[in-house]
Amino acid sequence: MARRKERRIITLVLADDHQIFREGLRALLAAEPDLQVIGEAGNGLEAIQLVEQLKPDVLVLDLMMPGLGGYEAAQQVRQRVPSTRIVVLSMHENEAYVLRALKSGAAGYVLKDLGVTELVQAIREVTQGRRYLSPPLSERAIELYVQKAQETPLDLYETLTARERQVLQLAAQSYSNTEIADRLSLSARTIEVHRANVMRKLGLRNQTDLIRYALRHGILPMDD
Repeated sequence: MARRKERRIITLVLADDHQIFREGLRALLAAEPDLQVIGEAGNGLEAIQLVEQLKPDVLVLDLMMPGLGGYEAAQQVRQRVPSTRIVVLSMHENEAYVLRALKSGAAGYVLKDLGVTELVQAIREVTQGRRYLSPPLSERAIELYVQKAQETPLDLYETLTARERQVLQLAAQSYSNTEIADRLSLSARTIEVHRANVMRKLGLRNQTDLIRYALRHGILPMDD
């Protein structure tokens, strides 16, 4: 009698700053026999650390998290653990968010309001080396998104270092230099230097400019 071929277990790390949402998502994914959640993170820094430690097959990542957001987390995960595929789980359908997620290294982009079935499909697709975008995004053709993401001219944001991007996101959330220093375990003077570099590189004059820049570029959600 032939033995039935067992499906390979796909290991997952979930990264979202809402614990209740993570718990609910974990419970729903537990119903899938080939999926196993092996870690959870509440912010981008935790997500990077967990992925480096656990090396999951897939990181399911929210874009808007405190501290270090999803875009920067995705970029660092792709650099540090390229074997881990990234699926962004977001409420934002705007093309700018999708393109930036792809440029940051995401292989999949799933809208939160479409249900867990869509996410499961995306996870299975990206582990096979393919890209996946939720409908109605997929109706615009994945290849066009990828091509546009590759052809988009270099944004000044790309000139920022990883630390400067962390400072930008925290500063946009109106944290003071001292508060940012505490969060990143650096001195307030160091944060002041990073913040000045961010303002100079991006051509920003004040805090209002900084917040507007963060909103336009998806570093902060438009509806917050």
